[in-house]
Amino acid sequence: MAETTAPYGRKTQKEPAVKEVHVLWSPDGLGCDGDTIAVTAATQPSIEDIIMGAIPGLPKVHLHNRVLDYSQGGDEYMKVWHAAAEGRLDAPFVLVIEGSIPNEDIKAEGYWAAMGNDPRTGEPITLNTWIDRLAPKAFAVVAAGTCAAYGGIHAMAGNPTGCMGLADYLGWDFRTQTGLPIVNVPGCPVQPDNMTETLLYLLYEAAGLAPMIPLDEQLRPTWLFGKTVHEGCDRAGYYEQADFAREYGSPKCLVKVGCWGPVVNCNVTKRGWMGGIGGCPNVGGICIACTMPGFPDKFMPFMDEPPGASISSLAIGAYGRVIRGLRAMTNDTVNKEPKWRHRGRDLTTGYHPSTYGNGSAATPARR
Repeated sequence: MAETTAPYGRKTQKEPAVKEVHVLWSPDGLGCDGDTIAVTAATQPSIEDIIMGAIPGLPKVHLHNRVLDYSQGGDEYMKVWHAAAEGRLDAPFVLVIEGSIPNEDIKAEGYWAAMGNDPRTGEPITLNTWIDRLAPKAFAVVAAGTCAAYGGIHAMAGNPTGCMGLADYLGWDFRTQTGLPIVNVPGCPVQPDNMTETLLYLLYEAAGLAPMIPLDEQLRPTWLFGKTVHEGCDRAGYYEQADFAREYGSPKCLVKVGCWGPVVNCNVTKRGWMGGIGGCPNVGGICIACTMPGFPDKFMPFMDEPPGASISSLAIGAYGRVIRGLRAMTNDTVNKEPKWRHRGRDLTTGYHPSTYGNGSAATPARR
């Protein structure tokens, strides 16, 4: 950060070390553009606040995403991508990839995913080629959504593309030129505020206002994915009491009808979906583990009781029955007023007036 001095030696606010940052966001992997669409619902912060400079300390942000760009692609839109690939961009950039990364080496012809054409040959440029060209030059590389982070639905067993997550493609030990590992922000789609908050952190880091982004072993931001769905769920108290829902529409714990919340790293039960409202278990839906590296294969079939749940819920059953009984007794006791609150001439609160030298009751002197 560069510090400027006003007249008469008065110090002013520090200028960001980086004044402009480009965000090159490609929704051109094997996906549905769902993460791009989801992020338009973000409010903390909103994508508009980031781009319009409404957040103090941020460098100016230029967003390049063909779904959100006024040009929706085309030669003018592609200029910045070619400039970045050739090292001619006038500012650092954050590369965001959305969608699974296909294996372009397993077929003799054609391609699975591409964006734009090579100006020299007129041939499509594959997503893999863009990643190869841009990732080493980026300030940071972000995988938006579970497809980009771990492969997701497109990478499930039996798929013909051999697709994978960004870290599987670049390598889990990949580092950008600034030493940053890949940043995974999973979700199907990504929770809107999780994505914009991660971008906000990286932009502050580019401006010299934040330390290295903290990530877990799966390269997820630790403050967003450090807790399970269960730990933030309003229904968790029912689980503790072994009080389970047997059908949808019940306010009780949903484990018996297929919820994977106790073992899934996700903050949606705490954060909600839009403006703090919504989120799967919050509105009666089970957690199908869409933020997890093993999704979807390791969590199917959906809506069946998870394998471990039958054992853990059986174990908690006896404990839960005892707890429910004890709490019912206590609830019955504290749901009644104390016995001395009544009309009549007798005072039964246990109050005893003080007596003084003459043995008569007296009011204590004021201090």
